[in-house]
Amino acid sequence: MFNLEWYRIFLHTAKTGNFTRAAQELFITQPSISYAIKQMEQALGLKLFNRNSKGVELTAEGQALLEYVEKSFLLLDEGEKKLLDLKQFNGGELRVGASDSVFKHLMLPVLDQFHQEFPAIRIRLSHGKTSEIAQRLKDGLIDCGVVHLPLADPQLDVRLLTQTQDCFVVGEAYRELAKGHLTAVKLSELPLLCLSQGSSTRLFMEWWFLAQGITVEVDIELGSIDLLIELAKRGFGAAFISRSFVSDELKNGSLFEIHTKEPIPTRGIGIAVRKSITLPLITTKFIDMLVLMPESMYSETINL
Repeated sequence: MFNLEWYRIFLHTAKTGNFTRAAQELFITQPSISYAIKQMEQALGLKLFNRNSKGVELTAEGQALLEYVEKSFLLLDEGEKKLLDLKQFNGGELRVGASDSVFKHLMLPVLDQFHQEFPAIRIRLSHGKTSEIAQRLKDGLIDCGVVHLPLADPQLDVRLLTQTQDCFVVGEAYRELAKGHLTAVKLSELPLLCLSQGSSTRLFMEWWFLAQGITVEVDIELGSIDLLIELAKRGFGAAFISRSFVSDELKNGSLFEIHTKEPIPTRGIGIAVRKSITLPLITTKFIDMLVLMPESMYSETINL
């Protein structure tokens, strides 16, 4: 049976043209060189070297083999260099999935720091709903996802990253409603703006109303938080959004929070990865940066 060491011995013998010099380069004995070459020749049924007074020289068959052996060891060397680059974060790619709003309002500071520290790493971001991110993880299209919780999937490991508080916000047209506390019934009578059906935010809002015995219809459903914010500002109704995503608008008075009589529970945002796999080193590094990012670098209403 062939092994890599035979080919290494063959290569050094071919280059030096001498069993003794090949043995010196490989730090083994000259009989070990002779034995390995003999074993190769017997296994192949071909003569690889002609012996002469000065040492050895390749036969035509040995010369043909040498070309492939040289290429193979060159590829192995390149593979080792590639692994070293990956180990030292001088190459490779980071594949992360999340919603657009999570990328913008939660992860941008971390992505900025990561890009500055590891400019050689190619960053691949994949946006989508939590359910879509979970499926891409299982399909191996991304290596980690930042998702809204709860997310229960037997194929995924999920750990809590932070907590976020959702709220209803309105523009100037509904400003008076922000002075008191509205019941869920009163809120349901307003035009409601929310993310599209199937999103974790939409499901959570519907669950909250159902907990009060109310089934709601959403007047405007969109896939963009920024559009929801813009339409709420323009008086189209009450938008259901994480408070941290509209902190600037609440501060400058372009949006107003409607306080509810029935409290809205906080939700978790977590990091999800596939179970029972070894993550790329760069992905582990990025997750560590997410977890260790100082609280001040996140939106002020998100607390680690």
